[in-house]
Amino acid sequence: MPENPWLVVTGGTAGPGYAERFATMAAEGADLHGEARRVHALLDGTPSDVLDAGCGTGRVAIHLAELGHRVEGVDLDASMLDEARTAAPHLPWHLRDLATLDLGRRFDLVVGAGNLWPLLTPGTHARVIARLAAHLRPGGLLVLGFGLDDGHVPFTLPDGVPFPDLHAYDTAAVGAGLQLLTRTADWDGREPFTGGGYAVSVHRRGSTTP
Repeated sequence: MPENPWLVVTGGTAGPGYAERFATMAAEGADLHGEARRVHALLDGTPSDVLDAGCGTGRVAIHLAELGHRVEGVDLDASMLDEARTAAPHLPWHLRDLATLDLGRRFDLVVGAGNLWPLLTPGTHARVIARLAAHLRPGGLLVLGFGLDDGHVPFTLPDGVPFPDLHAYDTAAVGAGLQLLTRTADWDGREPFTGGGYAVSVHRRGSTTP
């Protein structure tokens, strides 16, 4: 199987640097919680079970927990999870490959921020979406936001690794029994996606999907 682009480029050691970067941004007054606010709004502010897929250092998951949700995080990078565990040792953090993910439970919503889709291991994209969909309760939501070109992903993919396009994502979602509800150009949710380099997609799992 091909190697994961994130681990190839970072060597699995990016956690401390990312944690320091976000801490600096927070100290400077940056708004770091747009993704969590969108998820909270999609859940109508009702405390819910949420899985943060590709949770990194836990930025989104931790704020969702502060908003009252029951959150778990999963990531492939142990160094990122080390930072998440340090910041929020009371939350469940899982070191897993999303392509084979099986936590033995379902959630009301699965969120993937931080350009999860383009950084998946080549050849596993459809399988990952199927596994995320399998962790949703009937009627549950899958919310992914990601860049569609190298101008919107602050990360250089290894040579020969292409950016998977939005059509590939939609095809994977349909194959996983998901229905597109809305697509916006950012996490604020106010601007509809009409093309461009970034999209946030909200899909719902069908009530009859096995």
